This record gives sequence, C-alpha cells and structure tokens, in this order.
Amino acid sequence: MKIEESNITETNDYRVIIYPASRPFTPKESKVIAEKLYDFLATWAAHGKPLSSSFKIEKNQFIIVCVDEEKEAASGCSIDSLSGIMRELDQEFNLGLFDRMKASFVEDGEVKTMKLQEFRKGLKEGNISQDIEVFDFSKNSYIAFLSDFLLQLNKSWAGIYIS
Repeated sequence: MKIEESNITETNDYRVIIYPASRPFTPKESKVIAEKLYDFLATWAAHGKPLSSSFKIEKNQFIIVCVDEEKEAASGCSIDSLSGIMRELDQEFNLGLFDRMKASFVEDGEVKTMKLQEFRKGLKEGNISQDIEVFDFSKNSYIAFLSDFLLQLNKSWAGIYIS
C-alpha cells in the first residue's frame, strides 16, 4: 500500500502517524528520508507479521506514515521501532519531529511553523492573521487526516486562542 497512489480506498480507515518537522526539508533531506523510510517499511513487522504500510511527505515538512490495521495491527514494539527510525532522522537533520510544542499553519499560501507560545502571542497581538489554516497533528486515522488535517483557524484546535 502506498499512501500517495490514487488506488487507496478512501473508505478504509487506515491508522495514520504524523511526524511534523519544524521546518521544510531540503531536497537532499527529502531524498534520504524517503530512502530510509522505504527501506524500513519494507521490513516493518508486528510480532513477526509484515505490516502493510506506506508514507508520504506532505507539504515538504510533514511525514505521514499509514498502516492498514485491518490486515495486521501495529503493536507497541512495532511503533517503538518506527519511532526509532524517526528519531535517527530527527537527530541526523535536526528536524524537531518530536517537539509537540509548536504550531504549523498556512498564511498567504506559505507553511509556517513556530513555537506554540509565539503562535498564541502572534494571534493575540494581531501579528498573525485570523484568516489562516492550521495543521492538526493529532489525527490518527486516514479519514480524519483527509478531512481535518488542515482547517480554518476558527474550526481548528487553535480556535481557543481567538476571541
């Protein structure tokens, strides 16, 4: 299963794990990330059973891993092994993949990421437009990812920061 192929059945609710970087990837980083993830996912297994999985790099900044758990469920150990390869990539390129205290949003067609505290302050002071779309990295199913990964500020988790 490859998430980027059009033959994905969008009614299947695959498990999704999102790794948001703090900045866009360089072309070299994207190539290395893709190579390492293709190699890892080709052998990824839960209790010795192969996992049907794929990934894509979204907006040149977010790594989306997809697992068809109808075929085989990802176990704690398999998720740990995925986290291990992601930590290696994070350390190699200093990506901030595990920093959850940040906000990513689209303003004037550009993806921006900043510390959550700065984001809240920018909204409060009017330095960030309220006419933005905000990414939600908590989505854990493919259907939720397709429908709610990027939402208008007032409909997103960050809507609590506006009056």
